[in-house]
Amino acid sequence: MTTDLKIIAFPGAPNLPLFAGIERGFFANAGLEIDLTTTPSSIYQFEQFAAGAFDIAFTAFDNVVAYREGQGAAKLASVPDFRVLMGATQIELSVVVAPDIAEAADLKGKSLALDAVSTGFAFVLYELLKNLGLDRADYEAVAVGATPERWQSVKAGTHAGTITIEPFTSIARMAGFKVLARSSDLLPAYQGGIVAVRQDWAAAHTETVDAFIAAYLKGLDWTLDPANRAEAAALLLAKMPEIKPNVVDAVMSSLLSPRSGLTPGGKILADGMQAVLDLRSRYGHPATKLTNIDKYLYLDPLERVSARLG
Repeated sequence: MTTDLKIIAFPGAPNLPLFAGIERGFFANAGLEIDLTTTPSSIYQFEQFAAGAFDIAFTAFDNVVAYREGQGAAKLASVPDFRVLMGATQIELSVVVAPDIAEAADLKGKSLALDAVSTGFAFVLYELLKNLGLDRADYEAVAVGATPERWQSVKAGTHAGTITIEPFTSIARMAGFKVLARSSDLLPAYQGGIVAVRQDWAAAHTETVDAFIAAYLKGLDWTLDPANRAEAAALLLAKMPEIKPNVVDAVMSSLLSPRSGLTPGGKILADGMQAVLDLRSRYGHPATKLTNIDKYLYLDPLERVSARLG
């Protein structure tokens, strides 16, 4: 018997373990049929995730924190108990700007494209620009959507810059756009991507959740195996046609880097999560000091499956 599993994820190279799990039959062998949707924005993702349209979300850790703390960009009628099921990636975030922007000061008075102005990736942008001498009032932050939409808006000249993940950082660089700063230059660790569930749904579907984790980890292990790099790159090119052969090596290097890429074993990064809480404490509204990462976690299934897999 096959179980349909509806997953929503942001578009990007970090989805490669999912692609691998689907294409190599790891999910099918676990009795799962994966219905994968990429989201146009975090607002859409969490409106639909909260409504039960999706079972699992590949999203930013900060989104879980934001909605649990009543600071989410979408105003939900009720907020489910969103929880982190496992870690996905650190995610290296880059400030990409138009070719005519020589330095951060050139962004004064200009607009920057964001997913939403009060999400964690926006906070990383604010922090990186602050480190370069720009105050929040020096530029306009505009909600545009997920990375593909943001990159296209900068490419078209609608906005002067944005914050990107791979493969869009490498695509932008190859197109002559500049990278002013990277999150890894300022933040020693940053828990960007995670896998989230509604805890009540997960508790009611234990076997499905365990099967998903086991199959995903097989896809992750396959992706991280150096022997599979060429095949993994080919799969990424097939699944993301916006990636061109001349940038796929840079994308793979970032994705496989322990500094900016996928998290082996689906582990969480406690210090990276604390960095997320620190930024939300600084930039979130209403101002709230956040210190306890445990309230956002539901790691029992991962620990159970990992122990079984050895």
